[in-house]
Amino acid sequence: MPETISDHPPMAARPSAPRQRLRYTRILESAAAFARKGLDSVELAEVAAKADVPLGTLYRYFPSPTHLMLALYRHQLDELQAGARTGPARFRGRALPGLVMEIFHMRVMQPAVEQCLSRGVYHPDRDTTALLREIDALAEKVVGAAATDAVAARVLLLTVTGLVQSVRNRRLSLFEAEEDLKKACARLSPGAETGFTLSQSA
Repeated sequence: MPETISDHPPMAARPSAPRQRLRYTRILESAAAFARKGLDSVELAEVAAKADVPLGTLYRYFPSPTHLMLALYRHQLDELQAGARTGPARFRGRALPGLVMEIFHMRVMQPAVEQCLSRGVYHPDRDTTALLREIDALAEKVVGAAATDAVAARVLLLTVTGLVQSVRNRRLSLFEAEEDLKKACARLSPGAETGFTLSQSA
């Protein structure tokens, strides 16, 4: 992951006041359009203009494009978790495959986010490290709730990472990756006849 510039202020915590929370969410929703570019193409000034917030406000929350893209992905995972809890139609009857496929598509369609995740390095006392750890935990929680097995959740998330990289490197087509992911979900779904068991101690 690109190093954050040393003179950047630390990233502010997510706001709790309603007005600030709306502004924060507006920044993230505006950033989604920029996630479709490569990370080096994400200009914070353009995101601030699109979100109609002062650039200083954006910098307070997100001192670099890496912070912004990771926060965007965390926000999307939060929304996915909330949607899964309320049982939207797209997940009904196929909770695990639906959630995993949604995460896969979020990552494939957002090169800037994917670059942050794939270059992610855990440095002590770094905002980006805290974000990456929070994303890891949240992704496992979202998928684990549907899989009802923490090990299966971890395996599926690693499978998503590998398939996203294979699509990006053009070793697999999007269709082939989707088919492989469906097969992985079928094998690791609760009650699936797999011929093997996943050890909880793994």
